[in-house]
Amino acid sequence: MRTQVAIIGAGPAGLLLSHLLHLNGIESVVLESRSRADIEATIRAGVLEQGTMDILNEAGVGERMRRDGALHHGVELAFGGRRHRIDLTGLTGKAITVYPQHEVIIDLVAARMEAGGALLFETSKVEMSGIDGTRPSVTFEHDGQARRIEADFVIGADGFHGVSRPMIPQSQRQDYQRIYPFGWFGILVESPPSSDELIYARHERGFALVSTRSPTVQRLYLQCDPRDSVDNWSDDRIWSELHARTETNDGWKLKEGRIFQKGIIGMRSFVCAPMRSGRLFLAGDAAHIVPPTGAKGMNLAISDVKLLANALDGYYRRGSEEGLDSYSSDALKRVWRAEFFSWWMTRLLHTFDDASPFERQVQLAELENIVASRALSTALAENYVGAF
Repeated sequence: MRTQVAIIGAGPAGLLLSHLLHLNGIESVVLESRSRADIEATIRAGVLEQGTMDILNEAGVGERMRRDGALHHGVELAFGGRRHRIDLTGLTGKAITVYPQHEVIIDLVAARMEAGGALLFETSKVEMSGIDGTRPSVTFEHDGQARRIEADFVIGADGFHGVSRPMIPQSQRQDYQRIYPFGWFGILVESPPSSDELIYARHERGFALVSTRSPTVQRLYLQCDPRDSVDNWSDDRIWSELHARTETNDGWKLKEGRIFQKGIIGMRSFVCAPMRSGRLFLAGDAAHIVPPTGAKGMNLAISDVKLLANALDGYYRRGSEEGLDSYSSDALKRVWRAEFFSWWMTRLLHTFDDASPFERQVQLAELENIVASRALSTALAENYVGAF
Protein backbone atom coordinates (compact mmCIF):
# COMPACT_ATOMS: atom_id res chain seq x y z
CA MET A 1 0.00 0.00 0.00
CA ARG A 2 1.06 3.56 -0.62
CA THR A 3 -0.31 6.61 1.21
CA GLN A 4 0.80 10.04 2.27
CA VAL A 5 0.33 9.64 6.04
CA ALA A 6 0.23 6.37 7.97
CA ILE A 7 -1.52 6.73 11.33
CA ILE A 8 -1.12 4.13 14.07
CA GLY A 9 -4.03 4.18 16.50
CA ALA A 10 -7.76 4.84 16.08
CA GLY A 11 -8.39 6.85 19.22
CA PRO A 12 -9.58 10.45 19.08
CA ALA A 13 -6.13 11.66 17.98
CA GLY A 14 -5.63 9.27 15.08
CA LEU A 15 -9.21 9.41 13.82
CA LEU A 16 -9.50 13.20 13.99
CA LEU A 17 -6.15 13.66 12.27
CA SER A 18 -7.23 11.34 9.46
CA HIS A 19 -10.46 13.30 9.07
CA LEU A 20 -8.74 16.71 9.09
CA LEU A 21 -6.24 15.49 6.50
CA HIS A 22 -9.11 14.23 4.34
CA LEU A 23 -10.74 17.67 4.47
CA ASN A 24 -7.46 19.10 3.15
CA GLY A 25 -7.17 16.51 0.38
CA ILE A 26 -4.39 14.49 2.05
CA GLU A 27 -4.55 10.69 2.02
CA SER A 28 -4.06 8.59 5.13
CA VAL A 29 -4.41 5.03 6.39
CA VAL A 30 -5.31 4.31 10.03
CA LEU A 31 -4.24 1.09 11.75
CA GLU A 32 -5.91 -0.06 14.97
CA SER A 33 -5.18 -3.19 17.00
CA ARG A 34 -8.69 -3.48 18.44
CA SER A 35 -12.02 -4.03 16.70
CA ARG A 36 -14.40 -1.24 15.82
CA ALA A 37 -16.87 -2.58 18.38
CA ASP A 38 -14.22 -2.48 21.10
CA ILE A 39 -13.12 1.11 20.55
CA GLU A 40 -16.71 2.31 20.30
CA ALA A 41 -17.76 0.54 23.49
CA THR A 42 -14.85 1.44 25.81
CA ILE A 43 -16.46 4.02 28.11
CA ARG A 44 -14.14 6.83 29.14
CA ALA A 45 -14.57 10.29 30.54
CA GLY A 46 -14.99 13.23 28.24
CA VAL A 47 -14.82 16.88 29.26
CA LEU A 48 -14.35 18.94 26.11
CA GLU A 49 -12.80 22.39 26.25
CA GLN A 50 -14.25 25.23 24.20
CA GLY A 51 -11.40 24.91 21.69
CA THR A 52 -12.00 21.18 21.29
CA MET A 53 -15.71 21.80 20.73
CA ASP A 54 -14.85 24.40 18.09
CA ILE A 55 -12.46 22.03 16.26
CA LEU A 56 -15.02 19.22 16.15
CA ASN A 57 -17.73 21.59 14.93
CA GLU A 58 -15.49 23.08 12.24
CA ALA A 59 -14.57 19.57 11.09
CA GLY A 60 -18.25 18.70 10.66
CA VAL A 61 -18.35 16.01 13.36
CA GLY A 62 -20.00 17.97 16.18
CA GLU A 63 -23.69 17.41 15.51
CA ARG A 64 -24.25 14.68 18.12
CA MET A 65 -21.99 16.49 20.57
CA ARG A 66 -24.16 19.60 20.29
CA ARG A 67 -27.36 17.55 20.58
CA ASP A 68 -26.44 14.99 23.24
CA GLY A 69 -23.54 16.56 25.12
CA ALA A 70 -24.14 18.47 28.36
CA LEU A 71 -22.99 22.08 28.04
CA HIS A 72 -21.66 23.29 31.40
CA HIS A 73 -20.95 26.90 32.31
CA GLY A 74 -19.37 26.21 35.69
CA VAL A 75 -17.90 23.66 38.08
CA GLU A 76 -18.15 23.37 41.84
CA LEU A 77 -15.45 22.95 44.48
CA ALA A 78 -16.67 21.25 47.66
CA PHE A 79 -14.71 21.39 50.91
CA GLY A 80 -15.34 22.11 54.56
CA GLY A 81 -19.00 21.12 54.23
CA ARG A 82 -19.73 23.78 51.57
CA ARG A 83 -19.92 23.99 47.79
CA HIS A 84 -18.47 26.91 45.84
CA ARG A 85 -19.27 27.52 42.17
CA ILE A 86 -16.58 28.61 39.72
CA ASP A 87 -18.42 30.51 36.96
CA LEU A 88 -16.44 29.37 33.93
CA THR A 89 -18.42 31.34 31.37
CA GLY A 90 -18.74 34.44 33.50
CA LEU A 91 -15.00 34.51 34.12
CA THR A 92 -13.76 33.50 30.67
CA GLY A 93 -16.61 33.75 28.17
CA LYS A 94 -16.14 30.05 27.40
CA ALA A 95 -17.78 26.78 28.45
CA ILE A 96 -17.18 23.02 28.48
CA THR A 97 -19.21 20.09 27.21
CA VAL A 98 -19.44 16.74 28.99
CA TYR A 99 -19.43 14.25 26.11
CA PRO A 100 -17.78 10.84 26.58
CA GLN A 101 -14.67 9.94 24.60
CA HIS A 102 -16.23 6.83 23.07
CA GLU A 103 -19.01 8.99 21.64
CA VAL A 104 -16.38 11.20 19.98
CA ILE A 105 -14.84 8.03 18.55
CA ILE A 106 -18.22 6.85 17.23
CA ASP A 107 -18.69 10.19 15.47
CA LEU A 108 -15.19 10.14 13.95
CA VAL A 109 -15.38 6.51 12.78
CA ALA A 110 -18.70 7.26 11.10
CA ALA A 111 -17.22 10.30 9.36
CA ARG A 112 -14.21 8.35 8.09
CA MET A 113 -16.40 5.48 6.88
CA GLU A 114 -18.78 7.83 5.10
CA ALA A 115 -15.82 9.45 3.34
CA GLY A 116 -14.42 6.06 2.29
CA GLY A 117 -11.41 6.40 4.54
CA ALA A 118 -8.90 3.58 4.93
CA LEU A 119 -9.47 2.30 8.47
CA LEU A 120 -8.01 -1.11 9.26
CA PHE A 121 -9.14 -2.68 12.54
CA GLU A 122 -7.71 -5.71 14.35
CA THR A 123 -4.19 -5.29 13.03
CA SER A 124 -1.24 -6.91 14.78
CA LYS A 125 2.57 -7.13 14.72
CA VAL A 126 2.87 -3.47 13.76
CA GLU A 127 6.44 -2.36 13.09
CA MET A 128 7.92 0.65 11.36
CA SER A 129 11.19 1.34 9.60
CA GLY A 130 12.90 4.11 7.71
CA ILE A 131 11.61 6.94 9.89
CA ASP A 132 14.95 8.74 9.52
CA GLY A 133 14.65 8.74 5.73
CA THR A 134 12.10 10.17 3.30
CA ARG A 135 10.11 6.95 2.76
CA PRO A 136 9.17 5.41 6.10
CA SER A 137 7.15 2.21 6.05
CA VAL A 138 4.88 0.28 8.40
CA THR A 139 4.48 -3.50 8.32
CA PHE A 140 1.63 -5.35 10.03
CA GLU A 141 -0.74 -8.28 9.84
CA HIS A 142 -4.40 -7.91 8.91
CA ASP A 143 -6.92 -10.64 8.18
CA GLY A 144 -4.12 -13.19 8.55
CA GLN A 145 -1.94 -11.59 5.86
CA ALA A 146 1.34 -9.70 6.16
CA ARG A 147 1.02 -6.20 4.73
CA ARG A 148 3.18 -3.12 4.24
CA ILE A 149 2.41 0.58 3.92
CA GLU A 150 4.84 3.07 2.41
CA ALA A 151 4.17 6.67 3.43
CA ASP A 152 5.68 10.13 3.58
CA PHE A 153 5.06 10.38 7.32
CA VAL A 154 4.09 8.10 10.22
CA ILE A 155 1.97 9.38 13.11
CA GLY A 156 2.12 7.48 16.40
CA ALA A 157 -1.28 7.96 18.06
CA ASP A 158 -1.34 4.52 19.68
CA GLY A 159 -1.34 5.45 23.36
CA PHE A 160 1.10 5.12 26.23
CA HIS A 161 1.71 1.39 25.67
CA GLY A 162 1.90 1.57 21.88
CA VAL A 163 4.77 0.72 19.55
CA SER A 164 5.46 4.26 18.34
CA ARG A 165 7.23 6.01 21.20
CA PRO A 166 9.88 3.27 21.65
CA MET A 167 10.92 3.94 18.05
CA ILE A 168 12.50 7.18 19.28
CA PRO A 169 15.86 6.07 20.72
CA GLN A 170 16.39 6.73 24.42
CA SER A 171 19.46 8.74 23.48
CA GLN A 172 17.25 11.17 21.54
CA ARG A 173 14.43 11.67 24.02
CA GLN A 174 13.77 12.64 27.60
CA ASP A 175 10.91 10.99 29.48
CA TYR A 176 9.45 12.91 32.42
CA GLN A 177 7.21 11.02 34.81
CA ARG A 178 5.53 11.20 38.18
CA ILE A 179 3.54 8.31 39.65
CA TYR A 180 0.96 9.38 42.22
CA PRO A 181 0.44 7.35 45.41
CA PHE A 182 -3.30 7.02 44.83
CA GLY A 183 -5.79 6.06 42.14
CA TRP A 184 -9.43 6.70 41.30
CA PHE A 185 -12.16 4.17 41.96
CA GLY A 186 -14.72 4.89 39.25
CA ILE A 187 -18.31 3.71 38.97
CA LEU A 188 -21.15 4.09 36.49
CA VAL A 189 -24.58 4.40 38.09
CA GLU A 190 -28.11 4.22 36.73
CA SER A 191 -29.70 7.33 38.22
CA PRO A 192 -30.55 10.92 37.35
CA PRO A 193 -27.72 13.45 37.76
CA SER A 194 -27.00 14.55 41.30
CA SER A 195 -25.82 17.94 40.10
CA ASP A 196 -26.16 20.11 37.01
CA GLU A 197 -22.38 20.64 37.02
CA LEU A 198 -19.29 18.68 37.99
CA ILE A 199 -18.40 18.68 41.69
CA TYR A 200 -14.78 18.35 42.78
CA ALA A 201 -14.78 17.42 46.46
CA ARG A 202 -11.83 17.65 48.84
CA HIS A 203 -12.31 15.69 52.09
CA GLU A 204 -10.08 14.34 54.85
CA ARG A 205 -11.05 10.83 53.75
CA GLY A 206 -9.93 11.58 50.19
CA PHE A 207 -11.01 13.19 46.94
CA ALA A 208 -14.33 12.53 45.16
CA LEU A 209 -15.77 13.66 41.83
CA VAL A 210 -19.43 13.86 40.82
CA SER A 211 -19.99 13.85 37.08
CA THR A 212 -22.59 12.71 34.56
CA ARG A 213 -22.61 10.67 31.37
CA SER A 214 -26.24 11.10 30.32
CA PRO A 215 -29.61 12.10 31.81
CA THR A 216 -29.86 8.57 33.23
CA VAL A 217 -26.21 7.70 34.04
CA GLN A 218 -23.86 9.22 36.60
CA ARG A 219 -20.07 8.83 36.60
CA LEU A 220 -18.61 8.99 40.12
CA TYR A 221 -15.05 8.67 41.38
CA LEU A 222 -13.35 8.44 44.74
CA GLN A 223 -9.70 8.46 45.69
CA CYS A 224 -8.34 5.02 46.61
CA ASP A 225 -5.21 2.91 46.86
CA PRO A 226 -4.19 2.08 43.26
CA ARG A 227 -3.26 -1.46 44.39
CA ASP A 228 -6.72 -2.08 45.83
CA SER A 229 -9.19 -4.50 44.24
CA VAL A 230 -12.75 -3.77 43.19
CA ASP A 231 -13.68 -6.99 44.99
CA ASN A 232 -13.00 -5.18 48.28
CA TRP A 233 -15.66 -2.58 47.54
CA SER A 234 -19.26 -3.59 48.08
CA ASP A 235 -21.96 -1.26 46.83
CA ASP A 236 -22.77 -0.29 50.43
CA ARG A 237 -19.15 0.62 51.10
CA ILE A 238 -18.95 2.69 47.92
CA TRP A 239 -22.08 4.68 48.71
CA SER A 240 -21.06 5.20 52.33
CA GLU A 241 -17.70 6.59 51.26
CA LEU A 242 -19.13 8.79 48.50
CA HIS A 243 -21.77 10.26 50.81
CA ALA A 244 -19.17 11.01 53.47
CA ARG A 245 -16.89 12.79 51.00
CA THR A 246 -19.45 14.79 49.05
CA GLU A 247 -22.34 15.78 51.30
CA THR A 248 -22.48 19.39 52.44
CA ASN A 249 -24.17 21.44 55.13
CA ASP A 250 -26.89 22.76 52.80
CA GLY A 251 -28.76 19.45 52.72
CA TRP A 252 -27.59 18.39 49.25
CA LYS A 253 -27.23 14.62 48.88
CA LEU A 254 -25.84 12.34 46.21
CA LYS A 255 -28.47 10.30 44.34
CA GLU A 256 -28.01 6.55 44.45
CA GLY A 257 -28.82 3.94 41.82
CA ARG A 258 -27.71 0.61 40.40
CA ILE A 259 -23.94 0.43 39.98
CA PHE A 260 -23.22 -1.36 36.72
CA GLN A 261 -19.50 -0.74 36.27
CA LYS A 262 -16.55 -0.53 38.67
CA GLY A 263 -12.87 0.03 38.00
CA ILE A 264 -9.65 1.44 39.42
CA ILE A 265 -7.32 3.66 37.41
CA GLY A 266 -3.80 4.66 38.37
CA MET A 267 -2.62 8.26 38.30
CA ARG A 268 0.50 9.46 36.53
CA SER A 269 1.97 12.48 34.82
CA PHE A 270 4.16 11.71 31.81
CA VAL A 271 5.79 13.67 28.98
CA CYS A 272 8.05 12.47 26.17
CA ALA A 273 10.21 15.14 24.57
CA PRO A 274 10.68 15.68 21.72
CA MET A 275 7.47 14.44 20.09
CA ARG A 276 9.20 13.84 16.77
CA SER A 277 12.01 11.73 15.34
CA GLY A 278 12.63 12.11 11.62
CA ARG A 279 9.38 11.32 9.81
CA LEU A 280 7.71 9.92 12.96
CA PHE A 281 5.47 12.25 14.95
CA LEU A 282 3.78 11.40 18.27
CA ALA A 283 0.33 12.64 19.27
CA GLY A 284 -1.95 12.18 22.26
CA ASP A 285 -1.26 9.61 24.96
CA ALA A 286 1.70 8.23 23.00
CA ALA A 287 3.53 11.40 23.99
CA HIS A 288 1.92 12.57 27.23
CA ILE A 289 -0.35 11.47 30.07
CA VAL A 290 -2.07 13.74 32.59
CA PRO A 291 -3.93 12.77 35.76
CA PRO A 292 -7.66 13.12 35.04
CA THR A 293 -8.20 15.79 37.70
CA GLY A 294 -7.66 18.58 35.18
CA ALA A 295 -9.80 16.97 32.43
CA LYS A 296 -7.07 17.55 29.83
CA GLY A 297 -6.28 14.17 28.25
CA MET A 298 -8.50 14.15 25.14
CA ASN A 299 -8.20 17.92 24.77
CA LEU A 300 -4.41 17.67 24.52
CA ALA A 301 -4.70 14.91 21.92
CA ILE A 302 -7.01 17.04 19.78
CA SER A 303 -4.74 20.06 20.19
CA ASP A 304 -1.80 17.94 18.97
CA VAL A 305 -3.53 16.76 15.81
CA LYS A 306 -4.82 20.23 14.95
CA LEU A 307 -1.18 21.37 14.92
CA LEU A 308 -0.17 18.32 12.90
CA ALA A 309 -2.96 18.75 10.39
CA ASN A 310 -1.94 22.37 9.79
CA ALA A 311 1.72 21.41 9.52
CA LEU A 312 1.04 18.63 7.01
CA ASP A 313 -1.25 20.90 5.02
CA GLY A 314 1.57 23.44 4.81
CA TYR A 315 3.95 20.73 3.63
CA TYR A 316 1.70 19.39 0.87
CA ARG A 317 0.16 22.70 -0.18
CA ARG A 318 3.22 24.95 -0.10
CA GLY A 319 6.18 22.61 0.31
CA SER A 320 6.90 24.22 3.68
CA GLU A 321 8.39 22.18 6.54
CA GLU A 322 8.15 25.06 9.01
CA GLY A 323 5.10 23.66 10.81
CA LEU A 324 6.58 20.17 10.95
CA ASP A 325 9.84 21.49 12.36
CA SER A 326 8.06 23.50 15.08
CA TYR A 327 5.42 20.87 15.88
CA SER A 328 7.14 19.34 18.89
CA SER A 329 8.06 22.62 20.57
CA ASP A 330 4.64 24.15 19.82
CA ALA A 331 2.78 21.09 21.15
CA LEU A 332 4.96 20.80 24.25
CA LYS A 333 4.21 24.39 25.29
CA ARG A 334 0.55 23.46 25.60
CA VAL A 335 1.36 20.05 27.07
CA TRP A 336 3.44 21.46 29.92
CA ARG A 337 0.78 24.05 30.78
CA ALA A 338 -1.77 21.23 30.97
CA GLU A 339 0.63 19.08 32.99
CA PHE A 340 1.04 21.91 35.47
CA PHE A 341 -2.70 22.49 35.79
CA SER A 342 -3.46 18.78 36.17
CA TRP A 343 -0.70 18.40 38.78
CA TRP A 344 -1.93 21.51 40.60
CA MET A 345 -5.56 20.34 40.68
CA THR A 346 -4.43 16.91 41.86
CA ARG A 347 -2.31 18.37 44.64
CA LEU A 348 -5.06 20.80 45.61
CA LEU A 349 -7.85 18.25 46.02
CA HIS A 350 -6.35 14.91 47.05
CA THR A 351 -5.31 13.62 50.45
CA PHE A 352 -1.64 12.68 50.69
CA ASP A 353 -0.78 10.17 53.41
CA ASP A 354 2.55 11.85 54.14
CA ALA A 355 1.07 15.35 54.43
CA SER A 356 1.62 17.00 57.80
CA PRO A 357 -1.22 18.72 59.70
CA PHE A 358 0.33 22.04 58.64
CA GLU A 359 0.27 21.03 54.96
CA ARG A 360 -3.37 19.97 55.18
CA GLN A 361 -4.36 23.32 56.65
CA VAL A 362 -2.42 25.12 53.91
CA GLN A 363 -4.32 23.04 51.33
CA LEU A 364 -7.62 24.24 52.79
CA ALA A 365 -6.35 27.81 52.90
CA GLU A 366 -5.46 27.63 49.21
CA LEU A 367 -8.98 26.46 48.38
CA GLU A 368 -10.45 29.30 50.47
CA ASN A 369 -8.23 31.78 48.62
CA ILE A 370 -9.36 30.47 45.21
CA VAL A 371 -13.08 30.79 45.92
CA ALA A 372 -12.65 34.18 47.64
CA SER A 373 -10.54 35.77 44.90
CA ARG A 374 -11.88 36.61 41.45
CA ALA A 375 -8.32 36.63 40.11
CA LEU A 376 -7.56 33.13 41.42
CA SER A 377 -10.96 31.80 40.34
CA THR A 378 -10.30 33.24 36.87
CA ALA A 379 -6.91 31.52 36.69
CA LEU A 380 -8.54 28.18 37.50
CA ALA A 381 -11.36 28.81 35.02
CA GLU A 382 -9.00 29.85 32.21
CA ASN A 383 -6.97 26.70 32.62
CA TYR A 384 -10.04 24.50 32.89
CA VAL A 385 -11.73 25.74 29.71
CA GLY A 386 -8.44 25.97 27.79
CA ALA A 387 -8.64 29.72 27.27
CA PHE A 388 -5.00 30.09 26.22
